[in-house]
Amino acid sequence: MIVLSCKNLIKSYGIDEILKGITFSINDNDKVGLIGANGEGKSTLFKILMKELSYDDGELFIDKNKSVGYLSQHLDLSSENTIYDEMLSVFEDLTKLQDKISLLEQKLNEPYDETNAEYHEKLIKDYTLSQELFEKRGGYTYRGEISKVVKGLGFSEEDYSKEVSTLSGGQKTRVALCKLLLIKPEILLLDEPTNHLDLLAIEWLEEYLKSYKGTVLVISHDRFFLDSVTTSTFELRGGKIYSYNAPYSKFIELREKDIEAQVKAYNLQQAEIKRQEEIIEKFRSFNREKSIRAAESREKALAKIDRLDSPVVQTSASKIKFETRVKSGNDVLHVENLKKSYGDKVLFQNLSLDIKRGEKIALIGENGRGKTTLLKILMDKINADCGSKVLGRNVNIGYYDQEQSDLNINKTIIDEVWDTFPNLTTTEVRTVLASFLFKGEDVFKEISHLSGGERCRINLLKLILSQSNFLLLDEPTNHLDILSREALEDAILNYDGTLLVISHDRYFLNKVIEKIYELNEDGIKTYLGNYNYYIDKKNNPNRFEDLDDGSVNGKTKTQLKEERKKKREAEKESKKVVLRFKEVEKLIAKNEEELENLNAQLCLEEVYSNPEECGKVNKKIAELNSEIEALYEEWEELDTQLN
Repeated sequence: MIVLSCKNLIKSYGIDEILKGITFSINDNDKVGLIGANGEGKSTLFKILMKELSYDDGELFIDKNKSVGYLSQHLDLSSENTIYDEMLSVFEDLTKLQDKISLLEQKLNEPYDETNAEYHEKLIKDYTLSQELFEKRGGYTYRGEISKVVKGLGFSEEDYSKEVSTLSGGQKTRVALCKLLLIKPEILLLDEPTNHLDLLAIEWLEEYLKSYKGTVLVISHDRFFLDSVTTSTFELRGGKIYSYNAPYSKFIELREKDIEAQVKAYNLQQAEIKRQEEIIEKFRSFNREKSIRAAESREKALAKIDRLDSPVVQTSASKIKFETRVKSGNDVLHVENLKKSYGDKVLFQNLSLDIKRGEKIALIGENGRGKTTLLKILMDKINADCGSKVLGRNVNIGYYDQEQSDLNINKTIIDEVWDTFPNLTTTEVRTVLASFLFKGEDVFKEISHLSGGERCRINLLKLILSQSNFLLLDEPTNHLDILSREALEDAILNYDGTLLVISHDRYFLNKVIEKIYELNEDGIKTYLGNYNYYIDKKNNPNRFEDLDDGSVNGKTKTQLKEERKKKREAEKESKKVVLRFKEVEKLIAKNEEELENLNAQLCLEEVYSNPEECGKVNKKIAELNSEIEALYEEWEELDTQLN
C-alpha cells in the first residue's frame, strides 16, 4: 500500500529550478535510501514532505492515517531538560497515567465508607481500567526502551543528568534521534543520521532500523549504512528522481547500465531526427508541390515524436591529489606512555605507538574517548598529562579539523586560501579554487555563509596546497557527498606520504586503510588490516593469530618469519636440484649417443687407414668417456639428495 508519493513536484528559488518534476511512490514498510550530490535538493525535498516548505507545482500524497517523524541534518535543541527528562517527555501520557494510578492507589488505601459504596466501586473500576491502559501502552517497559535507545546511540548513564542546552551540536542531534526513535512514527524521514555517531552506535542504529516496523526514507552518504539498511535507492540527479529496487552497491551497477542504455537511445533518436530534418530540407529545396507536401508530412510526423530528454550523467567530483614537498624519514612518529585526562575522567593512558613512512592508519574508538584530543596533542594544540612524542626527520604535518575551527568565518574564500599561501599568484589561487568548484563571484563569498560541504572542500584544498608528508585527518568524509568521498579515497590511495585518520565511514576504512588503532582507556590495540578484518578479529579473537599476537605454538613472529624464509630457500634449492638432475640425464644420453657415433667412425676405412684421423677420433672418445663418467658421478649425488 502506498503511504507516500509525489507526481511532477517542482520547486524553484527565483530562476533556479531545484526540483524539476519529482515523481516517486513509497509503500508501507519500505526502507529507501535517498542519495545525490550536495546541492541537488535532497534536504529541500524532505522539508517539502514535512510541509516546512511549499512547492510550486505538482502533487504530494502522504497517508493521513500515518504519523510522520523527521530528523533534520541541522537542528538546535534549546531544551532546559536533562537528557533523560527529554526522553520522558515522549511518554508524557504514560507518566500522567502513572501519576493518576498512584493517586488512585492512595485513595483506595483510605478507610472504606459503607455509606459511599458507589464512590469506592467507581475508584476500583477507574483504577482497574487505568492499570490495563497503562500496561497496554507499554507502561512497564518504556523506561527500559529509553535506556536501550539512549545507550544504543552512545550516551552513558552518567550523561542522563546533563542539560540538553549544554550539549554540543552533534550530541543534540543524537538526542533528537533518540526522541524520534522512541516516538516511533510510522513514516520516518532521516537526514544524515550517522554523522554524529561512533561505529558502535551506527551498527546499533542499523540493526534497529532493519527491524523497524514502519517506512524509512533516509538521506545518507554512508554507503556501508545504505547497503545494510535500505532495500531501494532513489537518486536525485538533475532535479529528478531515478528509482532503483536495490540497495546502494547493486544500484551502482544498475545505474551504470541504465545510463548507458539512456545515452544510446538518446543518440539513436537524435541521429534519426537529424536524418529526417535533412530529408525535409532536401524535399523543400526541390520547390515542387509534391515535394513540399512530402516535406510537410514528414514535419508533422517528426513533431509527434516523443523526444527523449538528454540523459543526466552524474558529474565528477573535483579532482583531489595529495603530493608531498619532501620525503620524510622512515620513522614518522614515536609516542610513549601518553596520558590525558580531564578531572577524574581518564581519556587514555599508557598510550604507545610507532608510525612508519607510508602507513595508512585509522584511529577508532567510542565517542568521548579522546581521538580528536590525541590528534591535537600530536599537533601541539593541547598538552598531554605525561608521556612523550617524537616526530621523525623531515616530517611536516597537515591537519584536517572536523570542526573547521581553523577557518576564519569572517574572511572570503579567496582571502582564506591566499592568506595561508601568500606566495601564490592570483591566477594560481583562482585556478585551484575553480578545481574545487569555487568559480566566478563564488570566491568572494564569506566563509560564514558556506555549507558544511563547502567548508570541507576549502579545508581539503588547503591541505593539498600544504604538500605535507604526514596527514592527520579528523572525520574527513563528513559533509562530503558520495562522489567527493570516492575522489578523496582515490587521492589517499595514490598518496606517497603517511596517514593517521579518524573516521566512522566503514566503506572508506575498508578501501584505504591497512592498519587500525583502537583507542581505549588503557591505550592502543592494533589490528593489522582494514575494517572488515577488524570486525572479524573482534568477533573471532583467535583468527589470524600469527598476524596479531606475536606468537603461534610458542614461537615468536620473528622465529616464524625466519622459518618461513628458510623453508622458501629450501624449496628453491630443491627445485634447482630437480632441474639439474633432469639436465644431467639429458647430457648423459646425448654424450652416449655421440660416443656411439665416434666408435662407428673407427670402423670406417677413411678413419682407421689414416693414423692422424684415427688419433683425433680416439682422443674425442677418451674425452667423452671422461665427461660421461663425471656426469654419472654427479647424477648419483643428485639422486641421493632427492631421495
